[in-house]
Amino acid sequence: MSEPNPYKSEDSGSYEWGPGHQAGTPGYGYPQTPPPPAYQPTLPGGVPVPPQHAPVPLGAAAGAPLLALGDITVVGDQIITPAGPMPLKGAVWNAMDMSRTEEKMPTVAIVLAIVFFIFCLLGLLFLLMKEKQTTGFIQITVTSGGRHHATMIPATGPDTIHWVMGQLNYARSLSM
Repeated sequence: MSEPNPYKSEDSGSYEWGPGHQAGTPGYGYPQTPPPPAYQPTLPGGVPVPPQHAPVPLGAAAGAPLLALGDITVVGDQIITPAGPMPLKGAVWNAMDMSRTEEKMPTVAIVLAIVFFIFCLLGLLFLLMKEKQTTGFIQITVTSGGRHHATMIPATGPDTIHWVMGQLNYARSLSM
């Protein structure tokens, strides 16, 4: 390793291996640029600031909300969603019931049937006890002005779909 490089030509001077390195530039031929300042330099004459207006409340500009289904709100002649406003005229509304109602026998009925079966045969009537539990969601979709938005409303009971369909039919009548 202490031997000189046999492939080094005598006329290259102080050249080592790698891309050309010129004086005053960093490696790989990129020109040396001064680092950006750590602060924003002040422009002469200042920067024009756009006028600040007080935000107009939504209710004052378009009236009171006519309908709210989840995060969809109908105000005046537009539908307000998190995706942005949509025109109310010509909107297509859809609902899909993704809820289910299960009927099961509560554990209290089983315990009471066992306890009262020992004392009298009327304990078997406790096995007729049932409880209904509704789980799931109702999906509402609205399409208008080239936009589409969907929201989910939790089903709290078997009659939730009837309430949602009533609200949806009202929204459809407003869209005509």
